[in-house]
Amino acid sequence: MLYIDGRGSKADASASDHDASALEWGGMQLDDAATILGRADFFEICDAEQRRLLAFASERKKFRPGSVIYASGDTPEGAHVLITGTVSSTQDGGEDNPFLIHETGAVLGAMAMVIAKPRPVTIKAVDAVETLFVPRSAFMKLINQSPGLAQRAADRIRRDLSGYLGAIESTRSRFKG
Repeated sequence: MLYIDGRGSKADASASDHDASALEWGGMQLDDAATILGRADFFEICDAEQRRLLAFASERKKFRPGSVIYASGDTPEGAHVLITGTVSSTQDGGEDNPFLIHETGAVLGAMAMVIAKPRPVTIKAVDAVETLFVPRSAFMKLINQSPGLAQRAADRIRRDLSGYLGAIESTRSRFKG
C-alpha cells in the first residue's frame, strides 16, 4: 500500500502489508476492489468480470490530510475512486470556495480513463483519504478487447457531456434575460 503525505512524498506501508496472501491484494480483497468499482457510477458500464480485471490492475492509495491527489495542469494516467474520506476540488484561484466530495464510489477524473488531458482542477485530501487508482492503460485494454464496452463508454461520455452542456445552456439563458 502507498501512503502519500501532505508534501506529496511517498512512503511504503509496513512490511505486513506486503505479506498478503494470493487472495488479498494490497491489503484489500480483490473482490472488495471489484465491488468498489461496481459502486462507482462510471464503472457501471463494465460487467462483473471487467470490473474484476480492472480491480486487479488497480492500486490502493492512502493520502494524508492536505495531500494533493492531483494538481490542476497534471496529465493523469487514470482515475481515482474514492473509498473513504473527503476531498476538495478547486480551480486555480478558487481555493476559498472548494467543492467537497465524500461519497464512496465517487470517481475523481473519470474522463482520464479515455483521454490524456491536463486536469482542470486540483483535488486535495481534506482528511485521511483512501482511493482505488484505476490506470487508463488497463481500461483502454478492456475497451480494445470489447466492442460492447467501447460502445457503452462512448454512450456514457456522450450522456455526461450532454448533461454538462445542458447545465451550461440553462445558466447562460438565465443571464441573458
